[in-house]
Order: sequence, then structure tokens, then C-alpha cells
Amino acid sequence: MDRRLFIKVSGTAAAGLALSGCSPKRELKQEYVAGDFSGRIARDVSKMAPLTIKEITLKVGATKPFDVLHMSDTHIVRADNRDDERKALLAAARLRHMNAGEHYMDEAIRYANEHGMYMMHTGDLYDFVSEANLDFAASRMLAADWFVSAGNHEYSKYVGEAKEDEAYKDDSREAVQGAYPNDLTFASRVINGVNFVAIDDVYYNITERQHALMEEEMKKGLPVIMLCHVPLYTPEFCASELEACNGNCAYLTGVPLEITSKYDPGVTYPEGEEWRYRKVQQKSDKPTLEFVAWLKEQKLLKAILCGHCHRFFEERFSPTAVQYAVDATYNGGVHVVHFR
Repeated sequence: MDRRLFIKVSGTAAAGLALSGCSPKRELKQEYVAGDFSGRIARDVSKMAPLTIKEITLKVGATKPFDVLHMSDTHIVRADNRDDERKALLAAARLRHMNAGEHYMDEAIRYANEHGMYMMHTGDLYDFVSEANLDFAASRMLAADWFVSAGNHEYSKYVGEAKEDEAYKDDSREAVQGAYPNDLTFASRVINGVNFVAIDDVYYNITERQHALMEEEMKKGLPVIMLCHVPLYTPEFCASELEACNGNCAYLTGVPLEITSKYDPGVTYPEGEEWRYRKVQQKSDKPTLEFVAWLKEQKLLKAILCGHCHRFFEERFSPTAVQYAVDATYNGGVHVVHFR
């Protein structure tokens, strides 16, 4: 059964809607996250900063003005006794660093609902695949009007334990897809004359099939806003990421081969684990480089909304489009985009 339908039928959705749509009735200052099986970490929500909202206005010729709240990289960390002990230990470790995602996601949903905004999420809503994380994702998808793209953590079972590719995705693809409202590989939604297109680039590549589907979207003749998890290559963003990562990686899709070939981790991995090298993980294949070059020429492309790098960054991608990366939700960062 579709997980969102199951949650709605079972009543769990009502709890999610109540949490995100109104203030708690109890006057407790502490809020607990994660299931009993993964351990508990307390957050003093009274001391947490408000959302950091970065506003963007895009004049794209919308038939009617509307607003979108864009967020990414919430990295929800939950596990319970439906999952194994290894996943519980992973949850306890990861939660120490990303324990504010639930609070800020619910604040963002509340803010968007109060202001009549659509909501868009560009991946890594949770940190790893678990029954509890999937339930959380499904419940929050029912709490607002969402359109989403996938992140690499949507399919990650234990965070970096294995080579992640399409075969790896297949192990959890059906369960993951059941928690979300639109197709995670490629999807389109038109809002007031603006075509939002979500595309999966979580492993730093775009397929020929995705390229063909995007060409069909361009034929509609509407202004296009692309949603993806991993930002596409732009020179300044790449240089900034390389500096932050000591030249080891840029975490961008479509980086020229002359750059990725020079990624140096400073370590040697054993035979059979070459996939761990960033220059292998993030190497652009031919279809990806062709897609990025083609996309730059599309006059209907007006913006790219993305995440992955856990910070705000914007840079012109093409003559008609700027790419906007949003800070991680667990840091409290969101975009409010005004479409005109």
C-alpha cells in the first residue's frame, strides 16, 4: 500500500497535521525526537533561532502571482524497533549533529500554510531509509501542498556503507516512492502558467531518458523552474566548493572532467572500493555533460532550485536562469520565492 495512503487511513497523518499546523497544547520547553530504539536527544526549542528566510522574486510571466517555500536537506533522523540495532546506533550518532530538522520543518510548514504558499523540497528530507523516517516523510507530505525532488539520502540505507547507484536504489525504491506525492525520477507540475520540473541527479548524473523528458517539457512553451538536489556546475560555486573541500570534491553535477580528474582524497582505498573516491563518485558522464550544455541554451529555463551543499549560494547558470541553492533545513534556512 502507498505509505501516504496508509498513514492517512491509520490516523497518523492527523497527528502530523496537528503538529505542523498549531502550537503544542502543553507548555513543555523540551521536545524529543527519534524513536525509543535509537535513543533520545532533547532540544530546548525556546532557545532555537527562528527560520532564516531568504526571499527571491522571479518575474517569469506567471498568469497569477503566487509564492513557494523552498527547503532542502532536512535530514530527519528517526529509527524504532521496526529497524535493526545497526540502524538505531546510526540514528543515535547522526542525531547529535542534525537534531533540529524536525523543528524547522514544522516551522516551515506552519509558515507556508499561514501565508498560502506552495511547498517544494529538493531532497534529503530524511538522513537514511528507516520505517520511522519514511513515516515522518509521508506524514509531512500530507501537511501541505508539496512538489519534491529526490536527494541521495532518500535511498541511503546506512550512509556511505556501499556503492550507491541505480541498482542500490532498487532495494528501497518502491518504499521510498510511496512516501512522496510525485515521481522522484522525473516529474512536472504547472502552477499558474509556470512549469516546475523535478529531476533526479542525486548521483551526479543525468540520463538520456531524463534529457528527452526535459525536452518534451520545453515544448510546452511555458517558463521552466527546475528542481534538483545536486546543484549544476557553475564556475564560482565550483571554486568555492573546491576551496572548502581542499580540492577533493565540488559536490556539483556536470563538473568538467579536467576538474574532477584532479580530486585528491589524500588516501588510498583498497582494491574493490574505488567507488569511494570522489573523482569516481562525481565524475560526469557524456549524457550529463551534454544535458548541462543543452540546458544552458534553453531560453525557457528561468531558475534552478537545489540544495545538497547545506548553504545559501546563488549564481547565474545561463543567460535566462539563476541557480539558487538553499541552506539545510536543520540549520533553519529556507527560500521564499515570489513568482510574478
